[in-house]
Amino acid sequence: MRTLLFRILKRKFFATIAVAMAISGIGVIAPAFAIPPTVTPSPGYDARLAEQRRAAEAQARAHTRKPLSRPPAPRRLYGH
Repeated sequence: MRTLLFRILKRKFFATIAVAMAISGIGVIAPAFAIPPTVTPSPGYDARLAEQRRAAEAQARAHTRKPLSRPPAPRRLYGH
């Protein structure tokens, strides 16, 4: 009788551990549903980003070089 009781308790104990491990394993495998702050709409972030883009465009326009206008090269006349 005693050994039968221990067998039943062992089975229940190991079954409980197996169920707990299965539930924790599912929690590890399940995807996260967190959203990074850059994905959520933020008017302040959008305004700063637009300001940075305008500044970068203005700086790029200021740094572009105009081609130098050179006079045509003088013709060399060879007297053969």
